[in-house]
Amino acid sequence: MQHTPKQNMQALLSGKFKKEIFVSDISFTGGGCINETAKVKTNAGTFFAKWNNAKRFPGMLEAEAKGLQLLKEANEIKVPDVIVQKIMDDTQYLILESIESTGRSKNFWNDFGKSLAKLHNHTSKHFGLEHDNYIGSLPQSNRKNKKWDEFFILERLEPQLKLARDEGRIGNSVLQRFGKLFSQLDKIFPEEKPSLLHGDLWSGNYMAGSNGEPVIIDPAVYFGHREMDLGMTKLFGGFASGFYEAYNEEFPLENNWQERTDICNLYPLMVHVNLFEGNYAMQAESILRKF
Repeated sequence: MQHTPKQNMQALLSGKFKKEIFVSDISFTGGGCINETAKVKTNAGTFFAKWNNAKRFPGMLEAEAKGLQLLKEANEIKVPDVIVQKIMDDTQYLILESIESTGRSKNFWNDFGKSLAKLHNHTSKHFGLEHDNYIGSLPQSNRKNKKWDEFFILERLEPQLKLARDEGRIGNSVLQRFGKLFSQLDKIFPEEKPSLLHGDLWSGNYMAGSNGEPVIIDPAVYFGHREMDLGMTKLFGGFASGFYEAYNEEFPLENNWQERTDICNLYPLMVHVNLFEGNYAMQAESILRKF
């Protein structure tokens, strides 16, 4: 017998808190083409919930919960606490701490830049992660590799290029340009240890918390080259200059990092080609022409 989201969330929260939890109100907060999202008021407080079809997006919210936990354990920047994650009636649920967004504190951008730099100082021996996850609604492979250029090609760019080619979204000229870039990649990126990344750090995936502090949400976590996170912040307009200054003070970036952000952003651009089509393929091609 299928239950309503309200009944399922009551059951999940009751199991978590080992007492009967009643949901008094569900206020839908929009969501997108993947998740339903809502503020959930209960007798144990207010939570934020997201849910989607577990068969359509297998393992998505479990992977997100694991990613949030990794960021939480690093203890460098605020992320919402994971309350419970489970599948019920072919629907996967992720119930999180509800963070009341306020105005940004006076030191918001400075604190954000320093916190991200400290997060990036959490490193691993390999690029990748113990589990795969998603970028938007697309699967993201995190198979481990000791070399950044190989990981970037094999686990990031090639899967997106194959999908775009198979769907007729890009032609041979773009593929040839990518091929030329691949032959140079090992000389383009400076050698660094794999950093713990948010993985999808655009302007829609941060907020100001209850004290005006930076909070990051909706991650696509992996250990990668830290310039990937920095590049993503610049993809749709960029963060405030104080953010980059504070980051650079805390964990100085290698020379010419700004020039490499375009290369980093070929990955999210190809993700956008596959999710939304539009003129993202032209943007990617214009970056490739420079190299």
